[in-house]
Amino acid sequence: MPAKGHAQWKGDLKSGSGTFTAGDSISGDYSFKSRFEDGPGANPEQLIAGAHASCFSMALSNMLAEAGTPPDSVDTDAVVTLRLVDGAPTITKIALTTVGRVPGIDEAKFVETAEAAKAGCPVSKALAGVEEITLEASLASD
Repeated sequence: MPAKGHAQWKGDLKSGSGTFTAGDSISGDYSFKSRFEDGPGANPEQLIAGAHASCFSMALSNMLAEAGTPPDSVDTDAVVTLRLVDGAPTITKIALTTVGRVPGIDEAKFVETAEAAKAGCPVSKALAGVEEITLEASLASD
């Protein structure tokens, strides 16, 4: 199934603004300030963060279930860092942090499985050009 998105930008870079949609239910506004100055609105890097966190969580959940330890939950945060590199805005790092509630698994096996999910999820593969993708994985402590 093809995944679809759309964006429209009006005006010049600094004073213009845009809108985007992704799928049937995600939409927002974006601007120079929301992307480069922490202003209100969304930005493409947030969409990448959401896509990476959700893809990774699904891949990890699937791998855990296939290994006989289906998770109760997998919660993942992704932080995408955008910096100027040689004068051009560049995604330089993505930091994934995941916490799993997984009965019957130890921390070492969970971390090993999370590393495999990071390497194998389709969004990780698509983002292979990012210089650094890190992962902190742990089991929830109750």
